[in-house]
Amino acid sequence: MYIGIDIGGTKCAVTLASPGGERIISKTKFPTDAPRGHAAVCADIVRAVNDIIDRNGCRGMIISAGVSCGGPLDSKRGVILSPPNLPDWDGVPITDLIERGCGVKTYLQNDANACALAEWRFGAGRGCDNMIFLTFGTGMGAGLILNGRLYSGANDMAGEVGHIRIAADGPEGYGKHGSFEGFCSGGGIERYANSEYLRVSGRKPEERLTAAYLAEKADGGDGFALGIYRRCGEKLGEGIAVLVDVLNPEMIVIGSVFARAERLLRDSMEKTLAREALPIALGACRIVPSALGESLGDMAAIGVAVLGSESGERSSEIL
Repeated sequence: MYIGIDIGGTKCAVTLASPGGERIISKTKFPTDAPRGHAAVCADIVRAVNDIIDRNGCRGMIISAGVSCGGPLDSKRGVILSPPNLPDWDGVPITDLIERGCGVKTYLQNDANACALAEWRFGAGRGCDNMIFLTFGTGMGAGLILNGRLYSGANDMAGEVGHIRIAADGPEGYGKHGSFEGFCSGGGIERYANSEYLRVSGRKPEERLTAAYLAEKADGGDGFALGIYRRCGEKLGEGIAVLVDVLNPEMIVIGSVFARAERLLRDSMEKTLAREALPIALGACRIVPSALGESLGDMAAIGVAVLGSESGERSSEIL
């Protein structure tokens, strides 16, 4: 059996999975609110892991635990390094804390890599040797499965595709105007929609123009919302074209916003890809939404545990 620990900016989820890792048996959640600091949250994590093991009568049956957390981090040493969504988490040796507190071998990966592992092992990417996972959520990041191995780079920074500039100017994301994340993320869509609304109408919108709100309006035929998603799809195609040409994947799996609003993005994305990407490389690549849906975060942490235990090494080296 496996334990997954998904650490986010507002909450942490601890999950117990079946011996193969493919089925969730039990789950508990608690907040990671900043005022309490990392020490209190880490103590909660240790308590939650021990509690879920004891409640399910599986002490001594846990093969390994996996931690999925936003970067930056050092997966080889199992240390979290000041993620922007986790103030006060500076140099936290999370795997050592869990191993000492729970007696379970523990592995760490950033959330994009962990999601890539989950989709590769349990979801849409099963059977692929070359797969890219794009988060397309609050931000835009990538996990890279290349030649049947997770590629993490020289210091765990591979896959930060949101930082790529795809326009001379545009909505800000990843600290850069006109970036891939600026156009293709939940926050980026909202910022772009607000700036376009102000430009077109000369006033600020009365409603908060979130990605979800705009998708609802677009489904109702609203021209402004349809235009925002059309532009987002075009920029998604431009960003993916770079990945297709450089990495030649057989599949790109996209989560969150794309999984929920594929109907509004795919047409403009594919038209842009046909114009921008090398035809032979594009012809070898399928672009699909996440198959794991709302369970992706839980399965991501479980994927880190499963594949870490199979290798016997830290997660950045397991594939």
